[in-house]
Amino acid sequence: MEAAGAGLRLCAAIVDRLTYGGNIIETGTSSSRLAKTQAQAATAQKAAAG
Repeated sequence: MEAAGAGLRLCAAIVDRLTYGGNIIETGTSSSRLAKTQAQAATAQKAAAG
């Protein structure tokens, strides 16, 4: 299980390094990945609430 935790920390560190000081560019288009993630989060919240 420790290997998985180390992998998650490494992934977080890589993402942090890639995005540090970066600029968010709005393209004016919708993101299917963002919509899917938000829908999954909403479903999980509803399931946890009751």
